[in-house]
Amino acid sequence: MAKPRELRRRIKSVQSTRKITKTMELVATSKLKRAQDRVVATRPYAAALAEVIGDLYAPELAERFPLLRQPRVPGVGRVALVVITANRGLCGAFNANLIREARRRIEQLEGDGAAVDLHLIGKKGITYFKFAKRPVASQRTDVGDKPKPEHAAEVMDPLMTQFASGALDAVEVVFAQFKSAISTPPTTLRILPVAPPRAAAGGSGRQQAVNYILKPSAEAILEQLLPLYVRNQMYRALVETAAAFLGAQRTAMKNATDNAGDIIELLQRTYNRARQAQITQELAEIVGGAEALKG
Repeated sequence: MAKPRELRRRIKSVQSTRKITKTMELVATSKLKRAQDRVVATRPYAAALAEVIGDLYAPELAERFPLLRQPRVPGVGRVALVVITANRGLCGAFNANLIREARRRIEQLEGDGAAVDLHLIGKKGITYFKFAKRPVASQRTDVGDKPKPEHAAEVMDPLMTQFASGALDAVEVVFAQFKSAISTPPTTLRILPVAPPRAAAGGSGRQQAVNYILKPSAEAILEQLLPLYVRNQMYRALVETAAAFLGAQRTAMKNATDNAGDIIELLQRTYNRARQAQITQELAEIVGGAEALKG
């Protein structure tokens, strides 16, 4: 059995660790509320963009806009895969799950004969693929847990240019879909080519939509809305991943705090037993000494 002094030292050490994890849990909880608000705020705008594009879409218009160009041979060509991870750890298996999803998608695309250009956002993904010696087309670590629309534009504008020129056949993003603070499954979303919701669901576009008075024209409106829609898709992925990271970190720190409490309770009981044994031994020695003096 460990000595009482050593047990006291271990108890103080675990108590210090519990204070740190509790503080990190509170900080993550505070940030998570703001991150959730950003996620909720982006969804109506994205839904409205998708609805309008779906209403304006028509097969004859799709031929005029490069961002609507569908690949001639599915699975063959060059695909840009944007992988979003966090810059920090202490969030359980959050980053590992995203990296696993990215590896699965890379293997699937390459199995179909496609060439994959890897674009990484977040230190954890960069570190992993650097260790795996995987070529990387671009990387950045400046997004953090407060993404801005400008970040999404900086990521997507070069990719839209490459896609419009024919250098890319598709653009996909691997991110954490934020369903709740405890449900953040890794997800792969195809951003380019744009698939209008009505057309993707089997509809024919404007023929099923309400009648709009279009000014100046459907072509001019689509020309402005399509880049906005693409950037917004990336912005949603960034925002949802940031919120998912904070949710995962809060859960991990809460579990760590609870585990530290259990360890402290166990050490405290062990310390009490060791202290009691020490007191009993001291009393026995005193009684034995007194008996010896009487003899």
